[in-house]
Amino acid sequence: MGSFVVEGGHRLEGRIRPAGNKNAALPCLAATMLAAEPVTLQNIPRIRDVETFLEILVSLGAEVTWGGPHEVTVDAREVRRASIDEGLARQIRASVLLAGPLLARFGQVKLPPPGGDVIGRRRMDTHFLAFERLGAKVSLDSGFTIEAAELRGCDVFLDEPSVTGTENAIMAAVRAKGLTKLRNAAAEPHVQDLCHLLNAMGANISGIGTHVLEIEGVQELGGATYRVGADHIETGSFIGLAAVTKSDLTIEGAPVEHLDSTLLGFSRLGIECEIRGDDLFVHGAAEHHVRQDAFGQVPKVDDGPWPAFPADLTSIALVAATQCHGTVLIHEKMFESRMYFTDKLVAMGATIVLCDPHRAVVVGPVALQGGVVESPDIRAGMALLIAALGAEGTSRIHNIRQIERGYEAIDARLTSLGARIRRDERTDW
Repeated sequence: MGSFVVEGGHRLEGRIRPAGNKNAALPCLAATMLAAEPVTLQNIPRIRDVETFLEILVSLGAEVTWGGPHEVTVDAREVRRASIDEGLARQIRASVLLAGPLLARFGQVKLPPPGGDVIGRRRMDTHFLAFERLGAKVSLDSGFTIEAAELRGCDVFLDEPSVTGTENAIMAAVRAKGLTKLRNAAAEPHVQDLCHLLNAMGANISGIGTHVLEIEGVQELGGATYRVGADHIETGSFIGLAAVTKSDLTIEGAPVEHLDSTLLGFSRLGIECEIRGDDLFVHGAAEHHVRQDAFGQVPKVDDGPWPAFPADLTSIALVAATQCHGTVLIHEKMFESRMYFTDKLVAMGATIVLCDPHRAVVVGPVALQGGVVESPDIRAGMALLIAALGAEGTSRIHNIRQIERGYEAIDARLTSLGARIRRDERTDW
């Protein structure tokens, strides 16, 4: 799988632009299965998860054409099957996003269990609840089969605001007969991107950006050209990078309209950012002091459903906290295995008490030391890369495939800022 060899302790400088939103690109690619004409998506990141998802679409019979570095056109008119290859499905969690559009198109779909990061239990029950409310029957075996003679609009209250559950429900409902009211829906920027794309294709979705969506079903969806928004998670990762490496950085074309909770969370660590038009300037070189709560209470950075602080940034915030003066509680409420990577940071010198699978107390600042670590998932992998860049000495990060599933050409992009990263393709370490 190769590794990154990182020489830490060097300040960075310059400008970096976040790639297109990975978590928007994947559901938007799934939505192309609903179109009776080609769909062109712009600002699509060239990452492993996108390439794997496109392999799945091709295996179903779709024609995929890259029209530029970040523009892809999908023509799904020749798709004739609604069964996903098990090997491909297990490589990526997002394979589950094909359940909704294939069910709406063919009246049935068969999927093996999806793969993805091992960050804790990731329920499928919300997906099944929505499909059943729309009139489908779900059968569970080694994977799952969903069938519906006709999808019918109805009132659906999701048992949790699951992002992928919401997206699957939306893609099924746009072809259901009548009106669907989807309550307790996820409202993340990537869910909004999916809705805007579907409307461009001819769907009728209102309430976008809220937790209540109304979807009037249509008989057919056509082609469209749509630009996916910038990745707010990658933007947050670069904020953490600036703080840990004590670097002033400009993030170009940042999705500032989606950064309220992210900026608030990092400000609790004393990391300040300045919005300059469409750019975000991170005052990373300054001293960062954790802001205590009223009466001297230990503050916390905790995640939650949008618009709360994103769960995908808790790993980044935790690493950033190791370089801030003070004590802070990082509370990851959603996934019980995401914080297990903290033992690798402790081995690098961090002062962290892992209270339980969801909570860690971080005391900083500390001088991190380079080490040999392995990336367990996309976000923890990026967090470890950031830690290595801020550490004294040399680090080696194994299993970089995980990082590259979510961050496009990250070694080259960070090297352009002055980072010292060398890729080692040998696998015999």
